[in-house]
Amino acid sequence: MPPLKIKQYAKPKKGTAKRLIKSLWHNFKLEIIISLIALILSIVVNLSGGVFASLITSVITESIKQGRNAFTEFVDVNLLNFATIPANIPTLMFVLGGIYLVGVLCSWTWTRTMAIVTQKYLNLFRIKMFSHMQKLPVKYFDTHQNGAIMSLYTNDIDTIRQFVSQSLPNMFATGLTVIGCLFVMLSLSVWMTLVVLVGTLAMLVNTKLIGGRASKFFVAQQKSLSKVEGSIEESITGLKVIKVFTHEEESFKEFEVVNDELCKNATTANIAGNIMMPINGNIGNFVYVFVAILSCLLYINKGYNLALTGWVRIDTATVFYATLLVPFLMYSRMFSQNVSNFSQQIMFVVMGIAGASRCFDLLDEVVEADDGYVTLVNIKYHEDGTFEETSERTRDYAWKHPHKADGTVTYTELKGDIVIDDIDFSYDGKKTVLKNVSVYAHPGQQIALVGATGAGKTTITNLINRFYDIADGKIRYDGININKIKKDDLRHSLGVILQDVNLFTGTVMDNIRYGRLDATDEEVYEAAKIANAYDFIMRLPQGFNTMLSGDGSNLSQGQRQLISIARAAIADAPVMILDEATSSIDTRTERLVQKGMDQLMKGRTTFVIAHRLSTIQNADYILVLDKGEIIERGNHESLIAEKGAYYQLYTGAVELE
Repeated sequence: MPPLKIKQYAKPKKGTAKRLIKSLWHNFKLEIIISLIALILSIVVNLSGGVFASLITSVITESIKQGRNAFTEFVDVNLLNFATIPANIPTLMFVLGGIYLVGVLCSWTWTRTMAIVTQKYLNLFRIKMFSHMQKLPVKYFDTHQNGAIMSLYTNDIDTIRQFVSQSLPNMFATGLTVIGCLFVMLSLSVWMTLVVLVGTLAMLVNTKLIGGRASKFFVAQQKSLSKVEGSIEESITGLKVIKVFTHEEESFKEFEVVNDELCKNATTANIAGNIMMPINGNIGNFVYVFVAILSCLLYINKGYNLALTGWVRIDTATVFYATLLVPFLMYSRMFSQNVSNFSQQIMFVVMGIAGASRCFDLLDEVVEADDGYVTLVNIKYHEDGTFEETSERTRDYAWKHPHKADGTVTYTELKGDIVIDDIDFSYDGKKTVLKNVSVYAHPGQQIALVGATGAGKTTITNLINRFYDIADGKIRYDGININKIKKDDLRHSLGVILQDVNLFTGTVMDNIRYGRLDATDEEVYEAAKIANAYDFIMRLPQGFNTMLSGDGSNLSQGQRQLISIARAAIADAPVMILDEATSSIDTRTERLVQKGMDQLMKGRTTFVIAHRLSTIQNADYILVLDKGEIIERGNHESLIAEKGAYYQLYTGAVELE
């Protein structure tokens, strides 16, 4: 097993936002276009509402000035210095009501559409991640905490949800609103607009200073969050061990360290992120007051308003307030608020990009390479001893070997002849785990691997499965280099029973059938009998239909192991690998398990890793490993006669660690 190294995420990769948006656009073009159109119309309506509110004020002002009834008579009002229109209050109210109704429909359309798009996109994203994760080599999972990987599917995906459903459309909306407000303000007064822009510049400087500092802490917050989840996952998985060794306090201290780190990073990030909005809001308030004072001073001293159309004379204070100051202040307030909201969204964008970057890191991991072209096929024998490929399921197999040179195809009967020829191996390229290891397993033989923890026993079986590939030496399966065999077909020919049993949520029958999904109920029953599991299963509340949950926590360790043996039995693989399958089982259950395994191993090539040497006395060959090298080999009698390392282990002079 390689050493655990947790990958650090210093900062998001460049181009993450572009990649995320491109992926979103690729999958939901039509929905995004509809949402954008509705969003733009909603913004236009929002801006138009202010214009019509200003017109209503102007109608009332002009009606009072001319002595007319604003509800029944039409008066000419000025539309932001661009046009003069006749209107009265009912007309404007009717138009304003229609505008806001359109706005409501547009807002409902774009929010609903983006909510649907977001959830569908996250669904596709999770499926893509999970599908890709299943293709990754075992090395990836050996070097990453389970909790950190789970965090990608929860916390990081949630930051993407917030980015897609809220931050992205809100930034687009506020950006367009700012542009619209700027255009309207310029049409009212260039001078006062310049004052607002100076205040906006101060807000942008504040955003850069605080936001730039906060962004790295938001990235650190996500990384710390994955550490916390990893720590919790480890504690829950190993809860019994923690309690047995009364290490609750030590476990708490370890959790406290990562939790304090999360608290520190999250506090710093949120202080910086939350303080930006109030500061920008106060800058906006200051600009609002300053514009009001400045505009009054300009009117008192000059009586003029500098608009895009030139110097426009304002004759009365009433007209000044109604046609210029009130609408300008309203739009300047809207402008400042949207600039502040835009800066606030930057923090959520940073979090979304950080989460997306981590998810894309998973998607960018190189999948397990498989350049094999030899496949495993079912065969049926003829009376003359020859065989042919068949689409029917049989208990006989052959390797189908296409030859690239001349295009011919040859078939090699699967017998279970495995030769490991002088291999060296290292997990990290630095520390050598196996040195000059050679193993010869002829069809039907039982090969036992004995040695202390870390001697290289499990590594040998990992190499046979091609969980890792070797750089030096060769492994041949029925005379074929396993690098030429497709990994799925190679692993289909190997049955594995591990010390740590993994059961899945479902019935007992479902868990046994996991070894071969197309197995019939009768075949499941037969496999359970072979594994000596049938009797205890029938004593369960619902027999084979008993539901298992929590990795089979309602079963004993021995019962769980018996189910795993039944699962291997139904797979009916020609070669079996038993990795310390009886080390966690009581003596009585061990006899049942051993009897089941003896039936399972009959006629099959078998590799057995065992701590209990009593279970391997009948092995054809016993290989004793020490620090990655085979120091002794032979059967039980010959090794006892040598009185070497195996003899010392068997007699108890030396104990396995």
